[in-house]
Formats: sequence, C-alpha cells, structure tokens
Amino acid sequence: MSSVTSNIESTLHEDRVFAPPETFSRGAHIRSAEEYERLRAEASESPDNFWARMAEELHWFKKWDTVLKWDAPHAEWFGGGKINVSDNCLDRHLETWRRNKAALIWEGEPGEQRTFTYLQLHTEVCRFANVLKRFGVQTGDRVALYMPLIPELAMAMLACARIGATHSIIFGGFSADSLRDRINDAGCKLVVTADGGWRRGAEVKLKPTVDEAVKETPSVRTCIVVRRTGTRVHIEAGRDHWWHEVIETVDAHCPAEELDSEHPLYILYTSGTTGKPKGILHTTAGYLLQAHLTTKWVFDLKDEDTYWCTADIGWVTGHSYVVYGPLSNGATVVMYEGAPNYPEPDRFWRIIERHRVSVFYTAPTAIRAFIKWGEQWPLKHDLTSLRLLGTVGEPINPEAWMWYREIIGKGRCPIVDTWWQTETGAMMIAPLPGATPTKPGSATKPLPGIEADVMTRSGAPVGPNEGGYLVIKRPWPSMLRTIWGDDERYRATYWSEIDGVYFAGDGARRDADGYFWIMGRVDDVINVSGHRLGTMEVESALVSHAAVAEAAVVARPDEIKGSAIIAFVTLEGDRKATDGLKEELRRHVAKEIGALARPEEIRFSDQLPKTRSGKIMRRLLREIATSGGVQGDVTTLEDFSVLEKLRVHEEE
Repeated sequence: MSSVTSNIESTLHEDRVFAPPETFSRGAHIRSAEEYERLRAEASESPDNFWARMAEELHWFKKWDTVLKWDAPHAEWFGGGKINVSDNCLDRHLETWRRNKAALIWEGEPGEQRTFTYLQLHTEVCRFANVLKRFGVQTGDRVALYMPLIPELAMAMLACARIGATHSIIFGGFSADSLRDRINDAGCKLVVTADGGWRRGAEVKLKPTVDEAVKETPSVRTCIVVRRTGTRVHIEAGRDHWWHEVIETVDAHCPAEELDSEHPLYILYTSGTTGKPKGILHTTAGYLLQAHLTTKWVFDLKDEDTYWCTADIGWVTGHSYVVYGPLSNGATVVMYEGAPNYPEPDRFWRIIERHRVSVFYTAPTAIRAFIKWGEQWPLKHDLTSLRLLGTVGEPINPEAWMWYREIIGKGRCPIVDTWWQTETGAMMIAPLPGATPTKPGSATKPLPGIEADVMTRSGAPVGPNEGGYLVIKRPWPSMLRTIWGDDERYRATYWSEIDGVYFAGDGARRDADGYFWIMGRVDDVINVSGHRLGTMEVESALVSHAAVAEAAVVARPDEIKGSAIIAFVTLEGDRKATDGLKEELRRHVAKEIGALARPEEIRFSDQLPKTRSGKIMRRLLREIATSGGVQGDVTTLEDFSVLEKLRVHEEE
C-alpha cells in the first residue's frame, strides 16, 4: 500500500448510546445481547459447527462433505456440496405462499412502475437463461452486464447464476475504455446492455459506449439490448439482438444447474492503487450464505417488510443487498432507477411513502445531501412505515447519523451502520438491531462468526481507543477467493501486509466497549460518493491528454461526496494553463473513466513535490489541497521550492 504509515491517530470521540427499542426487540430475529453473545461464543468456539448449522437455511441439491478447507490464503467452503443461487432466490419460494408475493417493485425515474411476483420473476429469469444458452453461453462462461438499474439487470444476474455462467457487472457510468478493459480481462463471451437509462432527467446512453468498447473485445460474440429509453441505436447484424425479441423465441422451462459450492458466481472489478482494476472473484455457496444471513439478521427482515436498498446493482452493495440477500430471504424489494433529487429533492421520500417502505438502506453521501437540501423535504411526507434505517459505503459522521435518526426515523427506528467491502462480499461489522446498543458513527461489533481486530503495522493488537489497521483473523464464507487471473496480486494485496491476517486497507480503532470505529482508507483509493476510485486510474487518464506531462491526484474531504478529487497537473512544453484547459481535462477524465471520476478541481504547477527517489509525495499534496499548508515531515523532499510555489498558488 503506497501510503500506509506506522501509526494512525484517532480523533473522533462519541459518548451517546441508544439501546434497541423494547418494542423492536420483542419481535426481532435476535432479541437480546445475551442471545447475540451466545451466537458469537458458538461461532468462536466451534466455527465449523456454527457455519454448518447456519447453512441449513439454504436449499442444497447435495449437502457438503467438509465445511471449510483452509490453505492460507485460499478457502474452500462447503466442499462437495451442490447448490444454485438462482434456485435459492426463486424456486424454493414457489412451493410456498410467496409464489404470488411481490419480489420486485421497480420505479423508473420518469415515473413508470413495474411489479414482479416471485412466480413472474422466475418465469422471466428462466426465459432469459434459455436465451443465454441459445447464444452459446455455457456453465463457466463469463457474461458482461452494462445496464441501468432496471428489472432486466436483476433478471440477467439470476439467469447467469441459474446456468452457471459467471457474471461481471460494469457500472453504467464507466467509459468505453473502462468497459473494454474489464470485458477483456474476464474474457466475456456475451454482453447485455440497454439503449440507455435515465439520470436527473437526461438520458445516459449505454449502447454507443458498448459499440465503441467491443471494437476491441475479441471474445464477445453477442450483445443483447434492452429497449429502455427508445432512443435510436445501432444494431449490428448477427451480433446485436433486442431483448424483447429474443425472449419470445424461448420457453420458460429451465431447471437450475446443480453447481459446486465453489463455482464462480461473479467477478466484480474494484479500483486498486496500481492502476489496473482488480477482478474480485466470489463463488457460490459461502457468498450466498453470508449475504442471506446478514440480510436476515442486520435488517431483521420479515415477510411483511417492504425493503429498499438505494445502491446501484453495478456495485457490490447492489449484488448482495438488492438482489441475492433479499431475494433468498423472500423479501419484497424496491428498485429505483434514478437520482434522489429528480424532479425535486424529495424523490426518495415520495417512494418510501408511496410503497410503504419499512427498511431503508442508503449511503452517508446521500444522507449528507439530504441534510444540505433541508429537512422540509422529508417532513412533507408520511414516513411512518419505516421501522429500520441502514447506512453503507463509508463511515458516517455522528451528526449525520443523528439527523438520520431524528428527522427520518423520528427517534424510533434503530440505525444499522454497516462495515464491509467488495472483497468481503457481505457485512462484517454491524449492529443486530434488536440486540445491540448503537453509538452514532460506529459500526459497533463484528457479526457472529467474524473475527476482526485492530493491529499495528507489525501485527500487534492495539489497546482501547488506539488507532490501527483493521484486519480479519479467520476466513469467512463470503470472502473473495482470488483476483481474477492474478492470484499473486491477491496474496500481495490482502495477505502480505500483516502476516497471517486479511488486511482490509482501512484504519480503525476499538473503544473500551469493543465497538469498532472505521477511520477510512489507508491507501491511495479515493471514496467519492461511495465509489472507490484508484488515484492511478485518474492520473493515467489525465496524462493520456496531449497537454499533460505529469499528474498527481489526491482526495479532499467533501461535505456531500465524502471525498472530492483534486488533481495537480504539470503541462507539456509551452502549453498555457487556462480555465479552458482545466475544463477540457475534466471532460477528458470523464470520457476516459466515467463522470464519477471527473476532478472537482485541477491545479496547474510547474513541478510536483517528489522524494529524492522520484516518488510523488501525495501526502503533501493532500495537505495542501485540504488546508493550504504542510504540517508533516518533509525531510525526504527533493526540492523545497516546489512547496513554496504551491503555497503561493493556494493563496492566489
């Protein structure tokens, strides 16, 4: 990790504690601290027996022979078992009253609504699974999904899982180059996309991006296109096919494949510090088990709930907590395509009121935006259906937590602040709302079966309220299995930083009550509105512009986004630094990577601060971008005049 330090200072202190409401605890799946501690003790003393007992909640074609085979850093969970994720999310509900229960309630940004019962969703998934097979997709093949947040995306995921094809979802905001690189890395055989989607009243065109990307993706033979916006798009004869046309050519009979427990379920690309995105590989049984259990426990999910996670399915939160976890529990899931402030800043509250949402899971970034827009917007709506609130994506500051509790939850809804990662697959640290007292800003304690700790760089546990590095000491079912095509990078990134443990890349402290407080990333990954972006990717995009000689990108704290991207740029030759060039470079980054990577600010400089060995000192740039000055150690700086020039620029 390029900017890992030996010590992490902890400055956040919070004394407020909120006990679970008694009325909530009485009906909860886990009703008391004593019950929670019994589960933790069972999982700690006999982890194999604990996870075997938990796995009975799933439907198996064949039970496992061994619970865990651990050959560090590689895990095999439920070896010898046969299972299917699509079967667990759909088929097993068809034998119960849930057959005619709403599985998905979808709302498009322009206002359309579509509802699918479990029976209807099963029918659509089976038909699209047969479409995939018709176009030659077999068990073990990879399929790329580049789509807006529409029901067909969930259907495509479940169809892939049904036949054992490994899906790779690429967020609909990424550029053609980013899409091409991810398709090629996974060797995808087929792409599913749409003509476009809607965001803040504007069409986000997707098919033209796919057309550009697949010019250089030799493995892609077929593209299936959903008609969403109705805009005219190019259809390549022999390669491109409309979803609504091909779905009519197949029947709805498609038995779920009996897959090995460790069969690859999906690859999801996440940014790293070396420029090339990492293809995180998750497999079938262990991932499903932990997504299923955490959905049930942390959201205290009941059959009568209407559940809404606002995440895009293109990110891991959407995989685990829009599709797989909720549907395996037989939940009614709300999906919304667009922005929270379209056409006005009360869109989310309108949806909650309209559909009587009872469990609501969103990001601190969104909560900070709600605060900025004003409490008058939620106060216009009846939110009394809510009984539980959740946060995900980054640490939440205590005052945003309190606003969420008081304005949205009216002081009666427990808040579950959850810590987990793309790599962990499912929640790792989170309260159980009927059992865990909560503290604003803390994700509370590790869930049963999760052995987390806070350590020094040398691997020694730290004391209460001392900052350190968050680690996981024991394998867990939903853990990533490797980085696709790069096992050495998997070992180096996650298992070599601190010997014998999983290195999460986050700073943390644990208070005297054993509660974990996440302090953010310790590497060069920037979290913008809940999206993790590698600085090297943004820097590479900037340098690919003909005017740029060198670039360094850092994060500056931002009230709404969490972090804003600040780019320091040196120009080629006699190129002039102008406001027009700044805007051109911002557009260039958006084109190369996607709009979410567009720098908030670009600062031109004749030179960048470097060590004598030639490494850019991003820490100093981060301090300048944040405070305008430098307080840290500069003894390794090669040219001290560079700092003075940057300070002068800041003052100007």
